[in-house]
Amino acid sequence: MGWKAAEKLVRHWKILRGDNVMIIRGKDKGESGLIKRVIRSQNRVIVEGKNLVKKHIKQGEGHTGGIFSIEAPLHVSNVQVLDPVTGKPCKIGYKYLEDGTKVRFARGMNASGAVIPRPEILKERRKPRPTSPGPKDTPIELALEKTYDANAGIGMPDL
Repeated sequence: MGWKAAEKLVRHWKILRGDNVMIIRGKDKGESGLIKRVIRSQNRVIVEGKNLVKKHIKQGEGHTGGIFSIEAPLHVSNVQVLDPVTGKPCKIGYKYLEDGTKVRFARGMNASGAVIPRPEILKERRKPRPTSPGPKDTPIELALEKTYDANAGIGMPDL
């Protein structure tokens, strides 16, 4: 179960982290759950509590060993987003509303055509922005210093 890059990557991802999906192929076929993680380099997704496999972990410093159940990745073609109105799996399309906003909607057979909202979890950052400046950041005093004045000719390049 090593890492393997996908031969042909999905260019336009329509399934996002936090989406409610149904598994359409595999040992958990017909079950639904939330997407926990999207692995774009492998065209795979991890669904919460589904596709569980046993993992043997050796004991080391700070943790105990044993046999644990973990969620294995599923290929993105084996899951479909659930229609928010009918609760059935559907394809996803994109369209623009009258006010100009781009939205996802349910399309395909037996689909309601309802708008599928973006998951709320996407508003949170996985890695928080750094609060203190790092060693390669420019100090604020230097960034705010005025180095070009068109009227006085200061800072003009010699052409």
